[in-house]
Amino acid sequence: MNIARHIALIDELCFRPFPAEHGPSDVGVGGPGYHEAVLERSHGAADGDCGVRATTVEQYEKYRDALYEPLAQRWGHEDPVNLHTTLLRTEREEIPEPWASLSARARLTYLWEAVGTGRWVAVAVADRDESDEVRLLAVVTEVAPP
Repeated sequence: MNIARHIALIDELCFRPFPAEHGPSDVGVGGPGYHEAVLERSHGAADGDCGVRATTVEQYEKYRDALYEPLAQRWGHEDPVNLHTTLLRTEREEIPEPWASLSARARLTYLWEAVGTGRWVAVAVADRDESDEVRLLAVVTEVAPP
């Protein structure tokens, strides 16, 4: 993992225009009001070997935590946000993107308001779907968390 490269991408996304429609981008996906970048993606963690998957999730959580430090120095130390609550809320209310899809894929996120940009930055490990690869994600959005 290259922390400096990931921080530089997050910085870029804090100022990059949002796409007009949902779809793939050069860094992941995007849509009106948000960018979602795949910072790291596993290879083989979706093959059914629980041990490989657990090790991969643990490693990606360490990557997420390593990104926390430089971002927290910039925007403040924050407690992680449990996305399970947001996921439960999707059953009874309309949760805006990117929060609805992030809560369906990740268990918790670090979240900051990127001062001076009008945007929010989330860093999370997408590991809920055991049939899919594990991903380290950065989400930059103008949509305030629900």
